[in-house]
Amino acid sequence: QVHLVESGGGLVQAGDSLRLSCAASGRSFSRNGMGWFRQAPGKEREFVAAINWSGHSTYYADSVKGRFTVSRDRAQNTVYLQMNSLKPEDTAVYYCAAEEGSSGSSYAHSYDYWGQGTQVTVSS
Repeated sequence: QVHLVESGGGLVQAGDSLRLSCAASGRSFSRNGMGWFRQAPGKEREFVAAINWSGHSTYYADSVKGRFTVSRDRAQNTVYLQMNSLKPEDTAVYYCAAEEGSSGSSYAHSYDYWGQGTQVTVSS
């Protein structure tokens, strides 16, 4: 079992930066692929970023490439999402997810464990 808790969300202006954190507990974390997803009001949950178990491979949705960076600190059981140059379109609840596998998938159905989410609001 893996338990996830997100933090770091808030209300910011367009162009600002935020760093989201996902604290994990559970014996399998060091071998889990990790992902970030977001969901805006009235829209379905969408992929944002993913990282494999080692932290050496990452990939991103086209909408955030060049602005967001995902990383992990296995010693601290934490995964991060650094968000720069935020836009109003980034406004959503952001969720951290962990899969029993190790690759880091872009598909929500591939993930087995989810946090409660943290709100990010970007004003124009």
